[in-house]
Parts: sequence; C-alpha cells; structure tokens
Amino acid sequence: MKKINFPTAQTILLIIGALVALLTWFVPAGKYDTLSYNASENSFIIQNLETQTKLVASQETLTQLNIKIPLEKFTNGDIWKPINIPNTYKKLPAKPQGVLEFIKSPIKGVIEGADIIFLVLIIGGLIGIMNLTGAFDAGIAWMAKTLKGREYILIILVTFLVSLGGTTFGLAEETIAFYPILIPVFLAAKYDAMVALACIYLGSSIGTMCSTSNPFSVIIASDAAGINWTSGFNTRLIMFLLGTIICIIYILRYAQRVKKNPPKSIIYNQKEEIELLFRKTAQQTITLTTRLKLIIFIFSMTFIVMVYGVSQLEWWFVEMTSVFFVGAILIGFIARIKESVFVDTFVKGASDLLGVALIIGIARGITVIMNDGLISDTMLYYASNLTNGMNKGVFINAVLYIYAGLSFFIPSSSGMAVLTMPIMSPLADTVGIGREAMVNAYQYGMGLFAFVNPTGLILASLAIVKVGYDKWIRFVMPLVLILALCTMLVLTVSVYL
Repeated sequence: MKKINFPTAQTILLIIGALVALLTWFVPAGKYDTLSYNASENSFIIQNLETQTKLVASQETLTQLNIKIPLEKFTNGDIWKPINIPNTYKKLPAKPQGVLEFIKSPIKGVIEGADIIFLVLIIGGLIGIMNLTGAFDAGIAWMAKTLKGREYILIILVTFLVSLGGTTFGLAEETIAFYPILIPVFLAAKYDAMVALACIYLGSSIGTMCSTSNPFSVIIASDAAGINWTSGFNTRLIMFLLGTIICIIYILRYAQRVKKNPPKSIIYNQKEEIELLFRKTAQQTITLTTRLKLIIFIFSMTFIVMVYGVSQLEWWFVEMTSVFFVGAILIGFIARIKESVFVDTFVKGASDLLGVALIIGIARGITVIMNDGLISDTMLYYASNLTNGMNKGVFINAVLYIYAGLSFFIPSSSGMAVLTMPIMSPLADTVGIGREAMVNAYQYGMGLFAFVNPTGLILASLAIVKVGYDKWIRFVMPLVLILALCTMLVLTVSVYL
C-alpha cells in the first residue's frame, strides 16, 4: 500500500484558501465600522463603507463606543491598525470570490506581507552566514570541553541558551546541526541520547513557545492583531523563565536517574546502537577562537539593538530588517568570507526560509479573500456572539486549546499568526481583555503541542538521534501536562491583572 504523506503547510493553506473562497458564496456578507487613531490630530476616526466621522480621542469616547481598551493603547502606538467597533455589524450585498480571485490571493498576500517577508529572508541570510563561520558549533564544543566532568552544568547551559535563541529569534530548525556535536558529550558523561535530544529540542520548544521577540511568531502575530509586539512582553518573559526552569529541572532529574542506573533509560535497549553510531563524532574538536567569539557577540548584538530600537526609537520592519542585514555584512568582514561566497551563502540562507515567506504570503492571501468577500466580520460577528458574557479565564484557556488543535494542521507559527490573528484578536475586545492575551494564547497553544506535534520538527529530530516517537511520547508527556497547567494558570492570572 502506498504511503500517504501529510501535506505541507503551504498546501494546507491553499486548501483552506479554496474553502474560504467557497464560503464567500454561502456566508452572508457584512462589516463592522472601524475605529482608528490619528496621532497628528489626537483624534479618533470612525470609518464605514460610506462615511468617515472624527471624534475626540478620549477614554469617554471609547466607553461610549463600548470599546474595552485603555486610551493609552492607542496613544502610545500599541494599537496602530483600525479595530472593529462592537455592535456596529451590518449585513451587506454578497460579494462571492471566484477562481480568479482565489488564484490572485496569494500574490496579493505576498505584496501585503512584503515587510514581514523581507525581515524573514534577511534573518535567513544572517543565520546562513553564521552557520558558515562555524561560530554556533564552536561555541557549543567549547562549552562541552570546558565543563567536562560537570556535565550537569552543560545541561543547564545548553537548554537555557537554546531556549534563549528560541525566544529571541525563533531558533528551531537550525538546532538539528547541534545533535551530532552534543550527543557524544552526553554519552561520555554516562547519560543517554535522550538527554541531549531533550536539552536541544525542549530548549528550542519552550523558547519558541514563550517567544519574547521572535520575528516568526510574536512580532508577526502582534502585527496581525494590530498591536505593538512589546505589548504583553512582561507576561511572556515570566512564562519564558518559568517554563525554561521547569524544563531544566525535568531533564536534570531524568539525567541523574539514568547516570545512577542506566537501565532506567527509556532507550536503554538502543544503548549499543546509538553509542556505535556517534562514537567517531566524539573525537571531533572545534576551537572557539577570538574571531568566533567576536562573531557571536555581533550576532547577539543585532537582537539587542533590534529590541532597543523598536521599544525606544519607534523602529518597525524596515529598521529591524536593516539591523540584521548590517549584522550579516559585519560578520562576513570579520570572518573574512570572500564576496562571492558571502553572497551565495546569504542567498542560500534566505532561500532556506523562503518556505516561511511563502506561508506568510499565502496565509495573508486567505485574509484577502475573506476581506474582499466581506465575510471576515461576519465570522467574527457569530463567533463573538458565542463568547459574549463568557468568563475571562474560561475564554482565554479555550483559545489556548483551540490554537493547540489548529497547530496540527498549520504547524507554522508565522502561517498560523497571519491566518488567524485578524479574526481571533478582536474577540478579546468582546470579553474585556487586551489583544496581547490572544497573542500569548496563540503562542502557548502552538508551543505546547509542538512538544509532540508529528507535523512539526520532532520527527526529524528523532530520526537523527534514532529514537522512536513512542519513546519520546513516554518521556515528554508528564512535562507537557505540567507545562499545560502552568500555562493555564499564567494566562488566567494575566487577564485579571
């Protein structure tokens, strides 16, 4: 029997786009009036299909419009896109989208998402240059040598640093290169390969789940929600620290148990096979030179500068993208990479993330279809009717598990963000919570399921380590349950503060 492969995120999004186009023939058309803030005149502008009205920008105006958002969210730039005004939904003549509109929608989506797409591609180029220099590999190898005999410290450092990479710039697929370097180190320390796998994969997963400045999730999602990505940062930072500590303690307990009693290893029956597979790699040594240390410093500074620029200097996508581009050039000079090699490597690194860029465009195209077909607000209208009067805590936890379920079909964080956030984020207004809570619920929901999601990165990682999916489930499920309870608690508390 021929094996049926699960379709890619791009194909899934195209299928969803076709279904959405079909929906425009059956779902009634309608639209909300929208409210936007004019900073130059310090006024609100109400827009519908026919008229435009200007009002005083005050909390009283928001209260009269039944908009449960603090005035400072508008005046400080957190919300810079037009938002729907509750109780203003009106039915309109149908505007069904046909085959031609469906075909054009991904192109329109790419054009609309050009700012985010260029950011993604430039970061891909930067990571490609970093991989060429060997700085990532050298840094990890240096830690392994320095901490020999104190490998428990290595567990803490690797998990935390990979987690830090996940939370800041979405370190995920790139971690596959770390397995051959770290597994021999942990095997020599009398741990098993599951410990190395856990340090890298769990570190990356908890980092991306609790993204603080990750361009591929929190920045894209916040953009789609119409808020500044720094909104909700403190909650995400708390969740990042809490989740990382929980993961480190979980791995340390398992590692110490295996070291004291090897048969306690979940993969004990594969011990000889795995040791034989990685024995040669254990002899490899990569030196962390002064030049590579400087390269790692420059790489780290690009993200520090980006965060400072956005939070203090009102930077946005053009400025952020420029920082990463300049960072790549500086690293190229320091590493003395030939011009032709630099260009080829940068382009290849960008092309590695072209799939992510296309996902953003295709998903934006679905939003284009819904908006052009005038059904976006209709879907929101009926959904908001279901959530009216719902308890804040129950609502935000329901959103958490909705996103966890959806991530099976759309494992791409960027695709999920731009596809769902324009529809889901306004629901926060109907229950009186900030839209940043919706962004956080989206991240946590996708992140929780990423620990076991077969359509995500875990199967590729397991294939490198030669560990079965069933054994991974046995290892990680208690941790997933613990994190789920902590996440629900943090989300619930955050919406009441």
